Amino acid sequence: MQIRELSIPDSYEIIPKQFGDDRGVFLEWYRFDRLAEVVGHPIDLAQANTSVSRKGTVRGIHFADIPPSQAKYVTATHGAVLDYVIDIRVGSPTYGQWDSVLLDDTERKAIYLAEGLGHAFVALTDNATVSYLVTSTFNAEREHGINPLDAEVGLVFPEAAGELLLSPKDTEAPSLAEAQAAGLLPEWEAARRFYAELNEGAQRS
Repeated sequence: MQIRELSIPDSYEIIPKQFGDDRGVFLEWYRFDRLAEVVGHPIDLAQANTSVSRKGTVRGIHFADIPPSQAKYVTATHGAVLDYVIDIRVGSPTYGQWDSVLLDDTERKAIYLAEGLGHAFVALTDNATVSYLVTSTFNAEREHGINPLDAEVGLVFPEAAGELLLSPKDTEAPSLAEAQAAGLLPEWEAARRFYAELNEGAQRS
């Protein structure tokens, strides 16, 4: 397994080693110890989610209040999606920027994004199936969104996605600037303090 930090701090691309023969393929798609080495603490998993999406479906940009927010470990078990991590931490050196990773059932990559980062993806195939491991259970009152079509964020959707399909919730979500003005976004310094607390807790244990 190879783990590479993306251009957005505290987000990583995970590339598993696959072992294939005439029966099929075996791989480790999640290793808590390898991820903890690069993140600085073990990931305390609280919930697992799965979504199945039509081609062109856009989900996100979603994030949760920090603390505790939600760190996410995401992979595609069927089909393909382009997965985006967006830095919405006010004061971050990469605030408003994003990076992306192709998740599919061929290379079987995963992506990890720390608490306080925005997350979205677009389905490139029908029945694109995405599985998420997350560190906090869903809390509707602490969940927020940013319009994925916000020009300031400027997500680039590949032509392979075709016509984009968004939920009313995501279409009606505020822009990045509106979310910041409303005080909805996490602060970079608060996020750093939270990460440090997690790392210190791991060292004490």
